[in-house]
Amino acid sequence: MRLLAVSALVEGRDRVEVAALFKVSARAVDNWWAKWQAGGRDALLSRTRGRRVGEHQVLSEAEQAAVRQDVLDHTPCDLGLSGQLWTRGQIGELIFKLYRVRFTEPGVGKYLKRWGLTFQRPDKRALQQDPEAVRLWHEETWPAIRARAKAENGEVLFADRVGIRSDQVTGRTWGAQGRTPVVRRTGNRFSVNAMSAISTRGRMHVMVFTESFDAKVMGHFLARLVGHFDHKVHLIVDRHSAHRSKSVRAWLADHQDEIELHFLPPYSNELNPDELVNADLERSLPHTQRARNRAELATETRRFFHRRQRQPHIVTGYFKAPHVRYVLDE
Repeated sequence: MRLLAVSALVEGRDRVEVAALFKVSARAVDNWWAKWQAGGRDALLSRTRGRRVGEHQVLSEAEQAAVRQDVLDHTPCDLGLSGQLWTRGQIGELIFKLYRVRFTEPGVGKYLKRWGLTFQRPDKRALQQDPEAVRLWHEETWPAIRARAKAENGEVLFADRVGIRSDQVTGRTWGAQGRTPVVRRTGNRFSVNAMSAISTRGRMHVMVFTESFDAKVMGHFLARLVGHFDHKVHLIVDRHSAHRSKSVRAWLADHQDEIELHFLPPYSNELNPDELVNADLERSLPHTQRARNRAELATETRRFFHRRQRQPHIVTGYFKAPHVRYVLDE
């Protein structure tokens, strides 16, 4: 409208006539004309009203940066507050402790949004984990394993064991607020175990069993695994006692040209992409009908793994999670 009004004035129309035509005051027409003469078309464009982003904030930019970094680098108990997880209330307490300024939770939420922070489920890490061992794994051990496998024209696989129980309920369902839905399941408790190994090429190898996981089962799995390859396998596992048993070491010594075992740092399961297979299994078990006995549970478990073996794009997708993407990075 401003541009049209100025165009009418340029064509020689009277300011009062233009004001009546656009139903504004003559003073407004005079202001538009003055702006156009001073700055041209750009001077007539609309501007966002209100305060600019970051203007008149209670906390300075330096103070905001300090609080944000404290939230990212520490837990509340590290800074003299209660708990290990940050909430808007806890962050408000931190701000008051540092700068003696009180914020409502919605006010804290606005700062968090501005800082690019979101409410997330945290990953868990064992207290016993050695950060130096993890660093060495990333910078030295894993690159050396990858280089050896490449030089030998071999293949690297990550393996792990998972146990599935009859009484665990996976997933979520809808229900009335305040009334927890009920899932019917058998009162008998039984379980099955599975050992799986995956590679970045989308391969998955699985063995489902009902007995306890021990050195004998591990040896059986290794024997089955090498039977699927015509080149050397570098298998990465955690430090379970069965993996390091005397009988397994003896078997490996007799098959050193076929397979070699490598161990993750202690208490560092998050470095193993096969942990995501276990989580996928627990989420994907059938929700409509629970297994009534161990045989049915084993069948459900095998059905899941057979489906994933036919879906290599999902297997390779396990390696793209942030904490295991190092496997793909050269």
